[in-house]
Amino acid sequence: MTTYDFGPTHPMAPVRVDLTMRLAEELGVTGPDGVLRQVAAPVASDDAIATVHSPALLEAVMAAGRDPRRADYSFGLGSDDNPVFVGMHDAGAHVVGATVEAMRQVWTGEATHAANIAGGLHHAMPGRVSGFCIYNDIAVGIQWLLDNGAERVAYVDVDVHHGDGVERIFWDDPRVLTISLHETGQMLFPGTGFPQDLGGPEAKGSAVNVALPPGTSDAGWLRAFHAVVPELLREFDPDILVTQHGCDTHLEDPLAHLMLTVDGQRATYLALHELAHEVAGGKWVATGGGGYAIVDVVPRAWSHLLAIVGGAPLDPSLPTPDGWRDHVLTSMGQQAPFRLTDGRTPAYRDWRDGYDPNTWLDRAIQATREAAFPLHGLNVHGY
Repeated sequence: MTTYDFGPTHPMAPVRVDLTMRLAEELGVTGPDGVLRQVAAPVASDDAIATVHSPALLEAVMAAGRDPRRADYSFGLGSDDNPVFVGMHDAGAHVVGATVEAMRQVWTGEATHAANIAGGLHHAMPGRVSGFCIYNDIAVGIQWLLDNGAERVAYVDVDVHHGDGVERIFWDDPRVLTISLHETGQMLFPGTGFPQDLGGPEAKGSAVNVALPPGTSDAGWLRAFHAVVPELLREFDPDILVTQHGCDTHLEDPLAHLMLTVDGQRATYLALHELAHEVAGGKWVATGGGGYAIVDVVPRAWSHLLAIVGGAPLDPSLPTPDGWRDHVLTSMGQQAPFRLTDGRTPAYRDWRDGYDPNTWLDRAIQATREAAFPLHGLNVHGY
């Protein structure tokens, strides 16, 4: 998966996946004796990718991957966000194949939960690469589920950036509910994802967006999540829950302005795991996503995610293994965190305890509830 590489100066460094898997193995989450079974990740076929992407995009990516001088900017190729590299089609197809395999494992009952932390490329559009995302592995996977009998798929995106690609691909499909909590598009790429963005004419309410103010921390983020996500999932009653776990919501992430800790992110993963069992019979597929504090945040956050997917959450007070820290120091020249926690105990004020219209956060939450909840037959003002 580390061949998905835009170059040494690009923020989406593939070493974040390597460091995560090394940490997860040393913690006993993966590996021969780990709680998570690892399976081979196939490379997706062109036909599979073309279920959501245009043949013209595939041709353009292939051409650029053979000769980067042939990058076609009209497809988003060759920009600062999406530089081209040799073999980029194969690298993107490998990520797609891994996510589709995760979907297949869960849908067929071979696994209850599955994860692909290299996935979560939620910005890729049908005919354009975007935001570090060549192909939209999540959308291809959801389409596979629909083509193989799923009638209702719920998708929850907790990346700091709006999950615009997945939303757009299923914009007019009532079988797919997309919920994205993200820093407001007033401040951050891609500039979309507002409460009034609710889906196409045949699927009003199928898109739900919570546009959070910059500076939102664990308490505010969890307040927003619990005020919106559980009710919608319970009402939608999905066959399977698909989630995207960009950890760029962290206060140390260099590309955004939210203020979550690893502890707050872990609380989110636990909540989604619980909801998967409550609303989808336990069927849960988790992907990675953004995350650009590649030593201090990503490996710890995603090791927590993998452990929760594996049914054995890690104690946040655990130290990081000496061997992993030594590897980080030797390979990266950086001192790695000493603990799996940021030292916070996530807590939040429940929405049922009252709404304060004088705060940006509460206005954002209420705007989403007012726009989306009536379309699902839900009470805007309470539970």
